[in-house]
Amino acid sequence: MSADPEADAEGGSAEAELPEPYAALLGDYERHLSAERGLSDHTVRAYLGDIRSLLDHAGRMGRTEPEAIDLRTLRSWLAKQQTTGHSRTTLARRATAARVFCGWLVRTGRAQVDAGAALGSPKAHRTLPPVLRPDEVESLIAAAIAAAEDGTPVGMRDIAVLEMLYATGARVGELVGLDLDDVDYERRVVRVFGKGRKERMVPFGGPAARALDRWVVRGRPQLLTESSGPALFLGARGGRLDQRAVRTLVHRRLADVPGAPDLGPHGLRHSTATHLLEGGADLRSVQELLGHASLATTQIYTHVSSDRLRKAYRQAHPRA
Repeated sequence: MSADPEADAEGGSAEAELPEPYAALLGDYERHLSAERGLSDHTVRAYLGDIRSLLDHAGRMGRTEPEAIDLRTLRSWLAKQQTTGHSRTTLARRATAARVFCGWLVRTGRAQVDAGAALGSPKAHRTLPPVLRPDEVESLIAAAIAAAEDGTPVGMRDIAVLEMLYATGARVGELVGLDLDDVDYERRVVRVFGKGRKERMVPFGGPAARALDRWVVRGRPQLLTESSGPALFLGARGGRLDQRAVRTLVHRRLADVPGAPDLGPHGLRHSTATHLLEGGADLRSVQELLGHASLATTQIYTHVSSDRLRKAYRQAHPRA
C-alpha cells in the first residue's frame, strides 16, 4: 500500500486527538506493522494515516472501544470519504486497510467479531503504466555510457544501477538496499529483500554483470570510506546510495532519449515486466521475479502487452 496525497487531505482527522484507548491502540498497531510485519516506514505511515482516520470517525460516532467498531462504522467511514471526493482507488485502498486492521483486532483479542470481513470496496481503476520500448532502454543505457566517458566512479556506478534496475525489475528501495554479498556473480543472481523483508533470488544478464563487475572492481574502491559498510552502491560521499539519487539519475538519463516518456525507476520495473511477458515468460515466473504477493498485480502487464498487440494489428492488418 502506498501513500496517497489525498490521505493527507482528510478533513483534519489526520491531526485530531484520538479518544482513549484509541491513541494507545494506534501505537500498538504501529509496533505490529513495523516490528512483526517488517513493513517499510513509508508503508507504515500509509496504514497509520488510514486507521487514524477510521478511529477518529468511530470516536465521533460514539464508538470509543475497539469492540464497538462494527460494519456500520466502517461503511459510514467509507461513505464519508466518498462524499468528500476521494477517488475509487483511494477508497479501495482504505477499505483494505480497514479489513487488515479489523483482522488484527480479532487476532489480538481486542474484538470478538471481525467487522472488516464483510466490508466490500469499490473496484479500483487499474491504469496501465507507461513503459519504455526495448530500443528506448538501449538508448537509456547508451546515454549513461556516454555520460560516463570521463571514467569517473560515479559514471561507472550509474551504468551499473541502470543495468541492474532493468535486468532485475527491482524496486528502487530494494536496489539501494543491496549489499556486496547479495550478489552471486558465478550464477548471475542477486538476493533481493522485498516488502516485509521477503527474500527472493533474481537473475541478471551479461550486460548487467559486466557493468556491475566494473563498478565493484574499479569504481566502488574510489568512493569507499569508513562509513561505507557492505553497501553495494555508494553515493558520492561514500555512504549508501539513496533512493532520491537513483530517481534523479533515471529522469536525467531519460531526458537524453528522444521521445521517451519521463519515467522514474518504477517505470523501468514496469518495462522489465512488460518485456518479459512480450518475450514469452509466463505470468507466474514474472510474479516471482518481481516479488508480487498477488498474481493480479502482475496481470496488469498483460494488458499493456495486449494494448500494444491491438495497436500493431490495427496498423498492419488489411482488414483491421
